[in-house]
Amino acid sequence: MHKKIEPNPLTLKSIIDYSVKNFADMPSVSFVNGEPITYAELGKRINELATMLFSLGLRKEDKVALLSHNMPNWVIAYFAVVSKGLIIVPILPDFTTEEVENVLSHSEAKVLIVSERLSPRTEGLQLPLLQATILVDDFSFVSGGDNVKPIAKLPKIAVYEDDIAAIIYTSGTTGRSKGVVLTHKNIAFVGMQSYNFHPITHDDVFLSLLPLSHTYENSIGMVYPIIYGASIRYLEKPPTPAALLPALTKVRPTMMLSVPLIMEKIFKNQIQAKFSNNGLKRMIYQTPLFRILIHRIAGKKLIQTFGGRLKFFGIGGAKLDSRVERFLREARFPYAIGYGLSETAPLLAGAGELQTKIQSTGFAVPGVSLKIYEPNKKGVGEIWAKGPNVMKGYYKNPEATQEVLTEDGWFRTGDFGRIDRHKRLYIKGRMKNTIVGASGENIYPEDIEMVLNNHHLIMESLVIEEDGFLVAKVLVDIEELEKTIEHIKSVIEDRREKHLLWAKHFTNEINVKLNKVSQLKRVDIMEKPFEKTASQKIKRFLYTKQTKK
Repeated sequence: MHKKIEPNPLTLKSIIDYSVKNFADMPSVSFVNGEPITYAELGKRINELATMLFSLGLRKEDKVALLSHNMPNWVIAYFAVVSKGLIIVPILPDFTTEEVENVLSHSEAKVLIVSERLSPRTEGLQLPLLQATILVDDFSFVSGGDNVKPIAKLPKIAVYEDDIAAIIYTSGTTGRSKGVVLTHKNIAFVGMQSYNFHPITHDDVFLSLLPLSHTYENSIGMVYPIIYGASIRYLEKPPTPAALLPALTKVRPTMMLSVPLIMEKIFKNQIQAKFSNNGLKRMIYQTPLFRILIHRIAGKKLIQTFGGRLKFFGIGGAKLDSRVERFLREARFPYAIGYGLSETAPLLAGAGELQTKIQSTGFAVPGVSLKIYEPNKKGVGEIWAKGPNVMKGYYKNPEATQEVLTEDGWFRTGDFGRIDRHKRLYIKGRMKNTIVGASGENIYPEDIEMVLNNHHLIMESLVIEEDGFLVAKVLVDIEELEKTIEHIKSVIEDRREKHLLWAKHFTNEINVKLNKVSQLKRVDIMEKPFEKTASQKIKRFLYTKQTKK
């Protein structure tokens, strides 16, 4: 049995130094269709880029921004910055030009490392502090190359656990993003403790899908495998089914991280679609014994689709639909669940593939304390957390920091939850999404959305409050909807009217499944998909009434 590696000190520098030395000949990072470089080569390239950065006259704690899709050079750039005492500012690839400019000026970044694909987002920006721009694709200078003063060798820079490693600007479902200040210890601790949920070795192969600029993929999908000398493969293209399927066949990963959306789509398209289109099939599927058998067969096929070697499929970033989770359990698919926030680097609680329980996000990370603040009669209150992974605060924003960090070090997550007697955590929903009903009870829109999303015609939904009533906005599968409403044709010709009529019937159909306080006044059909954050959560603030005013 391999044993847990505990980096000492808990810094990203000690992690990369250890792995480059101890796993020198092992494969480290590569594109799916590329040749992996060894850990020794990874170390060499990290030092070459770091030398380039210091030849620009950078000093410890200077900020270097990184705007790029996932690629092996992303990893090199990250460690060239953090292992030498500089501060990385990873920018989410879906940020707009305006958001990119905000992040660069607010963080006071001196260097920008950008991919060719995303460089148009950085054109014409007014950034007096920026000294150089480097292409991540080949580490060549776009601008600022003339500021280089060659240095013979890298300066020796001490890096401590409490030094700042990264400032993460959250995609912010609330509009303006804040810079989360994470120390070396914050990030290294989460990388180290991930072992408690699923141990890995240098033989493991990760396939990385989620943006590396997101703390979830960063800590668990990059730092964690690097601690153990595992190898990581990156997709050349966005993770559409067309790009993903051949990659799975080629890489045959043992480990993957994902957001619920991917599994929810597989369940809807592969399972639900097959068993909801005719009465007999539906009846068979609704019999528990047959359903479990169907799920078991589907699970075997699914594991083959994923390359046949998958041992761990981590799901986080948003709440997983209970029916999809039941399917994964009955299919014996090795899924795991995690919960956390950028502010906690990110992991607070999790359940490995053998510890999952439907709708629970598992147990606190060892070394992290969780408590429910001011629980109500049902034991539900705000989740508070304390531990080595809690951020220092928000960059240059003491007011916002004070709102979430108590004087004795507890972080207020802004999520409602409860903890059962076995110490398992259950998330109820975001506090700011929670709607207070007419008689003072809490209504969690996420619960209603789950009921809506279980309908075979609904792809996504959002429940909001309008003028004291609950309204659902839904994205429907229009092709399937057209088939469903064909029979209305003879009476009504207008397509829009037909959709309205369907929405009315659908509202009644859903209300039967909802409790008294969660009744919907109406259902609106969306014209286009919802705008989302990097972890595929809908940007709620864009769709609430206040914003429209």
